[in-house]
Amino acid sequence: MTTPNPLTHLSMRRRVLRWTILATPLAMIARPGLGAPPRTMKDVEALQNNWKTYLADGQQVPSVSESLTLTKDEWRKRLDPMAYKVLRQEGTEPAGTSPLDREKREGVFVCAGCGLPVFTSAMKFDSGTGWPSFFTTIPGAFGTSRDFKLIYPRTEYHCARCGGHHGHVFEDGPAPTGLRYCNNGVALKFIPRTGKG
Repeated sequence: MTTPNPLTHLSMRRRVLRWTILATPLAMIARPGLGAPPRTMKDVEALQNNWKTYLADGQQVPSVSESLTLTKDEWRKRLDPMAYKVLRQEGTEPAGTSPLDREKREGVFVCAGCGLPVFTSAMKFDSGTGWPSFFTTIPGAFGTSRDFKLIYPRTEYHCARCGGHHGHVFEDGPAPTGLRYCNNGVALKFIPRTGKG
């Protein structure tokens, strides 16, 4: 009779744990970051319609109608290398590297390329993925396209004002939208709401 190898047993347990974690829907492990998400789609619509209440008093932001088109060289001068790679070359930043994933203050997230408001802090939730995640967007902030870079189709979303790549939207977010906008942190800048009660 042979004695079981404890290392083999440990390796199998790790594999089972890894697959269990990967098979768990993200919506089950998602933790709301700034209070519970809205309960109904009517609540979501109200949040979208009132997004400007998350701006600081007197804060000026561009609108989607003010299109921004720059050359590659102009974008390179405007953005740091990682932001350029993500926004202009559809790259992805490493998970867990963005301080915006842990941002909890009230305010507005804008496109790092052009300043267009794209999300509010009330739209954010903690998905546990290592990237800032949102269950809805400011209306009209993004356009979408299909992405086959990982063989299976994904929905990529990009800034409606400058065309910058932000991330991908998945159908494993919290209710009521069921969506998770998985955003690269370097594609965003955060403007805190100050001076408001």
